Amino acid sequence: MIGKRLIKGFNIGLISPSSPENPEKIKESINFLKSQGFNIKEGKFLYEKVGYLAGEDRERAQDFMDMFKDETIDMILCMRGGYGSMRILPLIDYEIIRSNPKIFVGYSDITSLLNTINSRCGLITFHGPMGNSNFNDVDTLNSFLTTLMNGYRPYKLLNPLGIDLTRNIIGKATGKIVGGNLSLITATLGTPYEIDTKNNILFMEDINEQPYVIDRMLTQLHLSGKLHQCSGFIIGQFTGCSLPNYEKSLTINEVMLDKILSLNKPTLSNFMCGHDYPNLTLPIGVKAEIDCHKGEINILEPVVK
Repeated sequence: MIGKRLIKGFNIGLISPSSPENPEKIKESINFLKSQGFNIKEGKFLYEKVGYLAGEDRERAQDFMDMFKDETIDMILCMRGGYGSMRILPLIDYEIIRSNPKIFVGYSDITSLLNTINSRCGLITFHGPMGNSNFNDVDTLNSFLTTLMNGYRPYKLLNPLGIDLTRNIIGKATGKIVGGNLSLITATLGTPYEIDTKNNILFMEDINEQPYVIDRMLTQLHLSGKLHQCSGFIIGQFTGCSLPNYEKSLTINEVMLDKILSLNKPTLSNFMCGHDYPNLTLPIGVKAEIDCHKGEINILEPVVK
């Protein structure tokens, strides 16, 4: 299931399903999106703040559902990540989403929504930049617009020129792309919203986590059987996950070698997607192939119509 491709003049619904954002930043984002030729509808509770949440759970869930129910809205964009999206998962009416398929974009904490919407509704979602992202980065903006406006046929997903995809384990793997932020992926384990990795390609990224924390999360995925079930892996950006010295620590590369590459499944790393720039737009739930001979990701079906 896919939403309509984005066209200039379409209406974008802007919501905050997780943490709050500075009102000035929200206005700045709205002005930028308008400058790109889109109309913006603000969620009723877009500016709310309750501690580290952008409003009460019911308010954030209401904004989320209202945008899917609103026939004038063509695309839904999250303002930012942070914390809180998992809290609204039980408050979502997935039948309404199935009946009103639309482009839905976010990353980081939004990972739980991206994967749950896809698994429950079959709707392809998008791990991509949000309202508070730096759209002045040309590659980030181009990937965002090209994917959502022109992704109505199969295409290749490549890093920007001059940034190679690292081919760690040679081979090819096919399956649905699932995943996103590693912290959110592991947080679903043991819940009704647990990520499905069986015969799928797992994408992972994270920010500001020490190597032992990454190790712990990957170990949890390993012990749950989730890593063994994957057909292959895409490793994105692990921003701020290094240390000044490693006298008492493994490096991120050593952790990945131990927990991921040891499985000997086709693996691409250094994919420019995550909490860094460029931040490429990656469809979640789409059938894809990773070709570790050529170092490319092949999206095998349309992601918009």
